[in-house]
Amino acid sequence: MKTIKTNLANLAIVLHKPRYPENIGAAARCALNMGISKIMAVSPANPDREKMLKMATHEAAGLIENMEIYDNLAAALAPFQYIVGTTARLGRHRQALETPRELAGCIVDLSQNNRVALLFGPENTGLSNEDLKYCHIVTTIPTANFASLNLAQAVMIVCYELLMARMEAPSQDRFTPHLATSAELEGMYADLREALLTIGFLKSEEQEYGLNQVRAFLSRVKLLSRETQLMRGLCRQLKWFKKNS
Repeated sequence: MKTIKTNLANLAIVLHKPRYPENIGAAARCALNMGISKIMAVSPANPDREKMLKMATHEAAGLIENMEIYDNLAAALAPFQYIVGTTARLGRHRQALETPRELAGCIVDLSQNNRVALLFGPENTGLSNEDLKYCHIVTTIPTANFASLNLAQAVMIVCYELLMARMEAPSQDRFTPHLATSAELEGMYADLREALLTIGFLKSEEQEYGLNQVRAFLSRVKLLSRETQLMRGLCRQLKWFKKNS
């Protein structure tokens, strides 16, 4: 049977506020082992590329040399259509819906026509709730009694599951749509926040919680670019109606 293979060129490892350059290098090596050739860093504590290269080894040096470094997470994620957050901490606002193995099949499909970011947080704290708001889905790596993993270990496990899914996914002849980018979604959410505050659906003191609930719902919908424009038009109309009523 013919298989659909993950479009590895559309996958990127995004490391948010990594503390140690050696971990960045080791993560780059793990990514390359599993066929992923793009790594990005956001606000690294120590962007020493020489230390990164020592852990990346010669083979993964190209990933480090071509690594993009950003000052903020929104800018780094702006061009991506699907963002996967990783966490070891579960709770009311961060329920992991799938394991990396369960999620991998979805990424095989989405990567055909969409850029996918695999987002990892700082070694000491992981991704915050504020970071996770950009994510379409959150995943956690199952462990026995001790949930803490080294950053490179976490990258390796997630990338390994993607490699296996790439090898095993059956062809189903279905079209994978081109989703809205993170930048388009963030523009829509800004308009949505303003409109919902204007009509009183959101209260100022609880607007973050309320908007995050809306984000969680719309992330599951997987909006297209034209649909974000439709939503923004609706927001403008709501504000106009409130102003003129």
